[in-house]
Amino acid sequence: MLSFDVLTGVAAPLLRANVDTDAIIPSREMKSVSKRGLAEGLFAGWRYTAIGGRDPNPDFVLNRPEFAGASILLCGENFGCGSSREHAVWALLEFGIRAILAPSFAPIFRMNCVRNGILPVRLPPEVVASLAASVASDPQARRVTVDLLRRIVTGPDAVGHAFDLEPESREMLLEGLDAIDLTLKLRPAIDAFVANDRTARPWIYLDA
Repeated sequence: MLSFDVLTGVAAPLLRANVDTDAIIPSREMKSVSKRGLAEGLFAGWRYTAIGGRDPNPDFVLNRPEFAGASILLCGENFGCGSSREHAVWALLEFGIRAILAPSFAPIFRMNCVRNGILPVRLPPEVVASLAASVASDPQARRVTVDLLRRIVTGPDAVGHAFDLEPESREMLLEGLDAIDLTLKLRPAIDAFVANDRTARPWIYLDA
């Protein structure tokens, strides 16, 4: 999994509430069971002028040249609601999105982000709106910094906004650990428990 510490990038506003996973990647675009090849279908219903087509909609924010290379999304409340499809996060990550700033997230989507290397940051709606306004004049020059080490988002006006993240999620992102890797950090304690238990209850172990 990709690690995350500090990111400075172009921030694209998508300030719609209740953007669900079917909008993030419609089911018709989920043509692969792997994590690859999904970016083309990201926001397909909005990015393209026709269903199933690939002609870019020039009005959609991620198609606008000033937001080229965006790695941060500024979003509305309840982002990622709907189905639990992990493809939504895979598509965002393959497209280049590494952080999403929103007032709230659907819980399953939020955890899918953490487990795949995308940082979901909860900020008050007025802060997200102010960040969108502050980058609007020149998104390529007026970039946003997301600092997981200090848990601060800084806009182009140099004003910092603190955010919280659970210690376990922060550890997973900072160290690039998935759930199994995180568990394996406890390997010495696990091995010690098994050794002690083997002595205390030898009858439950089937040794070769």
